[in-house]
Amino acid sequence: MTATATDTGTGTGNGTGSPLRVGLIGYGLAGSVFHAPLIAATEGLVLDTVVTSNPERQAQARAEFGDGLRCAESADELWERADELDLIVIASPNKTHVPLATAALKAGLPVVVDKPVAGTAAEARELAALADERGLLLSVFQNRRWDNDFRTLRQLLADGELGDVWRFESRFERWRPRPKGGWRESGDPEEIGGLLYDLGSHVVDQALVLFGPAVSVYAESDVRRPGAEADDDTFIAVTHANGVRSHLYVSATTAQLGPRFRVLGSQAGYVKYGLDPQEAALRDGRRPATQSPWGVEPESMWGRVGSGESPLTGGGRPLPTLPGDYPAYYAAVAAALRGTGENPVTALQAADALDVLEAARRSARDGVAVTL
Repeated sequence: MTATATDTGTGTGNGTGSPLRVGLIGYGLAGSVFHAPLIAATEGLVLDTVVTSNPERQAQARAEFGDGLRCAESADELWERADELDLIVIASPNKTHVPLATAALKAGLPVVVDKPVAGTAAEARELAALADERGLLLSVFQNRRWDNDFRTLRQLLADGELGDVWRFESRFERWRPRPKGGWRESGDPEEIGGLLYDLGSHVVDQALVLFGPAVSVYAESDVRRPGAEADDDTFIAVTHANGVRSHLYVSATTAQLGPRFRVLGSQAGYVKYGLDPQEAALRDGRRPATQSPWGVEPESMWGRVGSGESPLTGGGRPLPTLPGDYPAYYAAVAAALRGTGENPVTALQAADALDVLEAARRSARDGVAVTL
């Protein structure tokens, strides 16, 4: 159940038309590059408080969002003044997602959680049940549903230009021959690190959105780089209930990058290279509120649609890529909180993706396909 702002009974913005006040937990990569700028760019939302105990990150946040921004040392400070807030965004390390989301919901606050929402599908469904019991919004930040190439592919499929899709190939590949360190690359299971749960959360979510439930999963997962502790080169094969086969690649060890998407159907195929430009723009300090147009890529990066020949030798026709639109996620969250729209990404949808990730982990460990 999606609660409106008035239903939640919290926050200064409820029922008055005032901006909904957001508390952001975590100001590392996810918090500073993605969440804070997108929240600040969303009409009807205001970034009220950032939780980080790092003085440099506190100064960084105030420098970008003004001296009126409040900073807190711990999330407990948010629960103590829950009546002053309307939404909690959790952008802290993966292992903290479940306990922080649980605490926020019990404090009566709607929640957005960065992916993966939890380490297991069971935990995600427990969080969903708690949110439903409390009548509160619980949404998962799957921003890559608003990537430019994914939006374009969804439109292409809706128009039926490929015919019946037989195979979907999706790659999120990088060339990082030396580990960077940190919890994302930790081998400690409690950290929920590794590419399977990091980039894998994106490619699996996209595959399920496009082609529906999975019935079988096979995976290969390796730790390739010297000094690496967690998986850094993983392949996932998903068979969907409708017969489509998804081949999903996530890797930090790819010396030659493949196409982001290769989609093969009964009438035509679509091949698209390159990543959506929004992350690079956000990392460079560009902001949706001040840069227009946003999320647009050059014509040279457009994918191609056709049959019978490689796009690299001129096969097919160029297909204009729709603009990427990460701001649409938080606009949808604001609408859901005010009762004028739906939750853009539910915890139950995220749990379905976690079913696939857990099956992939078992498959890679045991060398067998796993039936869901």
